Amino acid sequence: MALSGMRGLSVFISDIRNCHNKEQERLRVDKELGNIRTRFKNEKGLSPYEKKKYVWKMLYIYMLGYDVDFGHMETVSLISAPKYPEKQVGYIVTSCLLNENNDFLRMVINTVRNDIIGRNETFQCLALTMVGNIGGKEFSESLAPDVQKLLISSSCRPVVRKKAALCLLRLYRKNPDVVNIDGWADRMAQLLDERDLGVLTSVMSLFVSLVSNNAEAYWNCLPKCVRILERLARNQDIPQEYTYYGIPSPWLQKERNTLSRRLVLGSAFGRSAERLVKTMRALQYFPTIEDPNARRALFEVLQRILMGTDVVKNVNKNNASHAVLFEALALVMHLDAEKEMISQFVALLGKFIAVREPNIWYLGLENMTRMLLVTDVQDIIKRHQAQIITSLKDPDISIRRRALDLLYGMCDVTNAKEIVEELLQYLNTAEFAMREELSLKAAILAEKFAPDLSWYVDVILQLIDKAGDFVSDDIWYRVVQFVTNNEDLQPYAAAKAREYLDKPALHETMVKVSAYLLGEYGHLLARRPGCSPKELFAIINDKLPTVSTSTVAILLSTYAKILMHTQPPDVGLQQQILTIFKKYESYIDVEIQQRAVEYFELSRKGSALADVLAEMPKFPERESALLKKAEDAEVDTAEQSAIKLRSQQQTSSALVVADHPPANGSAPAASHLTLVKMPSQTISDTQESSATYEEAPKPPIETPRENGAPLEVESRATDITEVNIENKVEPPSTSHSASPADLLADLLGPLAIEGPPPVEQHPAQGLEATQSSVGDLALATLEDQSTSVQPIVNVEEKFHILCTKDSGVLYEDPHIQIGLKAEWRAHHGRLVLFLGNKNTSPLMSVRALMLPPNHLKMELSSVPDTIPPRAQVQVPLEVANLRASRDVAVLDFSYTFGTAVVDVKLRLPIVLNKFLQPITLSPEEFFPQWKALTVHSLKVQEVVKGVKPMPLAEMANLFVSLHLAVTPGLDNNPNNLVACTTFFSEATRAMLCLIRVETDPQDRTQLRLTVASGDQNLTFELKEFIKEHLIDIPRTRVAPPAAPVQPQLPAAPVQPQSPPAAPATYNDPGAMLAGLL
Repeated sequence: MALSGMRGLSVFISDIRNCHNKEQERLRVDKELGNIRTRFKNEKGLSPYEKKKYVWKMLYIYMLGYDVDFGHMETVSLISAPKYPEKQVGYIVTSCLLNENNDFLRMVINTVRNDIIGRNETFQCLALTMVGNIGGKEFSESLAPDVQKLLISSSCRPVVRKKAALCLLRLYRKNPDVVNIDGWADRMAQLLDERDLGVLTSVMSLFVSLVSNNAEAYWNCLPKCVRILERLARNQDIPQEYTYYGIPSPWLQKERNTLSRRLVLGSAFGRSAERLVKTMRALQYFPTIEDPNARRALFEVLQRILMGTDVVKNVNKNNASHAVLFEALALVMHLDAEKEMISQFVALLGKFIAVREPNIWYLGLENMTRMLLVTDVQDIIKRHQAQIITSLKDPDISIRRRALDLLYGMCDVTNAKEIVEELLQYLNTAEFAMREELSLKAAILAEKFAPDLSWYVDVILQLIDKAGDFVSDDIWYRVVQFVTNNEDLQPYAAAKAREYLDKPALHETMVKVSAYLLGEYGHLLARRPGCSPKELFAIINDKLPTVSTSTVAILLSTYAKILMHTQPPDVGLQQQILTIFKKYESYIDVEIQQRAVEYFELSRKGSALADVLAEMPKFPERESALLKKAEDAEVDTAEQSAIKLRSQQQTSSALVVADHPPANGSAPAASHLTLVKMPSQTISDTQESSATYEEAPKPPIETPRENGAPLEVESRATDITEVNIENKVEPPSTSHSASPADLLADLLGPLAIEGPPPVEQHPAQGLEATQSSVGDLALATLEDQSTSVQPIVNVEEKFHILCTKDSGVLYEDPHIQIGLKAEWRAHHGRLVLFLGNKNTSPLMSVRALMLPPNHLKMELSSVPDTIPPRAQVQVPLEVANLRASRDVAVLDFSYTFGTAVVDVKLRLPIVLNKFLQPITLSPEEFFPQWKALTVHSLKVQEVVKGVKPMPLAEMANLFVSLHLAVTPGLDNNPNNLVACTTFFSEATRAMLCLIRVETDPQDRTQLRLTVASGDQNLTFELKEFIKEHLIDIPRTRVAPPAAPVQPQLPAAPVQPQSPPAAPATYNDPGAMLAGLL
């Protein structure tokens, strides 16, 4: 493109480059766009030169990242120009600005066809290039026959035929019907005899796409592919311009191997490296070659490639030769080659993992992992075990991940101890991003290859101790099953659990497993020092104030077991345990309350306790949930996944762990969205408030984003305060199986779920649970949001759990599981949404629309339009906190499964406490700060009534979960609490916050709350946030219909009902409906 004659364009580019900041650039671009728009309005007065100049400017502005939503007609009209300069501009800019669905393209189909069938080769190349880039189904129906004629024409020059082959490839991908299989098998065989390597390269790309859909139809082309490979390997008739660092046409050889992956070689040899491999890719689509002559010739070529590859200093030569080598390796695995050749390949890969260059190191580990799929190669790979273990210590996380995968795959009974010990040692220094995967794999290896069960118990307890946050419940459930089923193991496991309880800092999962084991088998240690029932009770009871509700339930069962096994009875111990049971008889959690009442009554009946709490029977033999997960992962091997990903053409910024290619769809129009509001709960009916000032109205939220792209949707959001219902966790029993809702369904690996799981029904929830399924979605619009697909988890409960935790399941229905993992640093947060398809069919039309409140800056990565079967998509979300607010972000998520369209609105747990960091202050530091905040609006006090009755220790635990550091000793009154924290935002940076709670021991339903900080808005928002967690606010529910509910029938979708009279604060119909739901 010669632009030297366009002075106006040169001046504009120079002005843009001379801009000192983004704002100056934007002003200059806006000015130029206004000028272009004005000139286009008087198109008749434009000369071809001026139109061409303005279209170039539009393209440059578009390349800078600005939207160009006009001038498309003028751009398309240039394609019809008779002269080359104008036609060239028209084709190039149209290819860049428009996509295949643009209506303007229909206007030029005839013009493009005339250029293709014309005699001007330059115009033919321009037309074929544009169609090859943006051609859609309409182009394929109109132009495919003409493109095919150009490809098989003997009178066309190679440059035209090359473009025709790639153009036909594009059209075939958009509409496979354009190529008739019966007629094209013989034509393709003739095209593979082409002597021009440029044409042959393009034809081979087309051939790979054809055989990937129907290999049997092109069986006659197999010998031709072998001959092409021989020709290239022996360097026969290869022009000098097709030789890259001494390797003849590496981009063509590579196509013969595997369409499985694009190597991590960067752009060192750019488009050149895309070819020596193409023919070998095609060969992998055919079954194993039976013809002895063809097979012998092929193995000679592969042996030549193997012997001629080594690591040299020239990076470009390495890239080319290694690309060919790795594709040859894939072909060797496909052909089931002799063991000697496999051994040579492994030895060469061993050299690669000993090289310190990261790219070669990575590729060596990756391909050695792929070699594990070959029979009898594991022993050969074990020779390099020491070097692979060394790779775990490399600073590059990608190399560490590949080393972990390889160690996991090569482990067996002979080396399991060494590998597992190395993984446990590495667990101490591994970053958080790898610990969950590392823990799961270590647990699976310990179970599969344990030399004895005592070693297995040691490994799992070490695993829980070192990585408790990343160890799922399924892992310790499995330990309990092994111990229960093996009597000889029970004293040893109980003794090890007792040892861990002596540690000063203990993870809650270790408390669970230790308490369970000591409750069941602690009596076997009665004669050992420090293991009497009273001593076991004392050391377990020390952990009671610090554990969550789910663990309290297990501890109560442990106390009952200890009491039962105490012979002769100890009156003092019995009184201590009965006091605890009596204390929890009025606990807010129903499960704990029921256990405490039943254990208390049973304990008073003596012998009845021993009958009910007899030792757990042996578990029936069944497949381990962890081993099943490992087997499912092995079935979906990297090789098979790679083969299925060959049709992938589009990529997404979301990470896809899939069997099929994701494809980004165009964002839907925003016209169907309506004004969306989330009302705050009104608490005037349930409490009296004496706040010292009122909350200011909130401005509208920012523009929402769908799949990473902005949409013009006006919405507002305020938060909904709900009662935090604790999650109930049962101790392991014979009825436990792998739950589809737990985190082992895996936030870092592929889902191991075979189909839609059964919906769990909790009897205690009754009709309310059914009605809340829509309300739990936490957002209502003006439209009917009922759907035939209902969540199988309590979405509201999952939201509240994630408000105090950083990883877990956010939503799950029979088709999809949405998990979340978050990291918070000051006022920034990084979340990853894990979208897991649980079915064997793809989820289509996947959309994610972010509705951010005005105090958060959010950037959601694009989401693939399709989630393949049994696959998982990881979607990053970046968050920045601008100021204090209790408003929550909402994710509008929708997908299609079969004929069912599912659309849910989910609150994201990006709440105020995520930006708090607890801090402990001494009295000398606290009181000057407290006294300095004397301004009325900076220190707010309120008498709060309707508080959930709770002991002071439980309230302190609640504050700790909200990232408020409770500091004892600052207040002389033992009934008061003082807490300190630091709030981070872009507006306030690090802001110290001080909290004081004064309780009345005679009336736990009211207290006085004082909050102080250096920012008026922060003080109010933090005060209201704490108050919401202290107050038990009853939710307004729609009255149930008069007709009786029949539990045996499936729950029908909730239908919208006429709302009753709303409070005065609800001035919007959508807000009223949201309040009712």
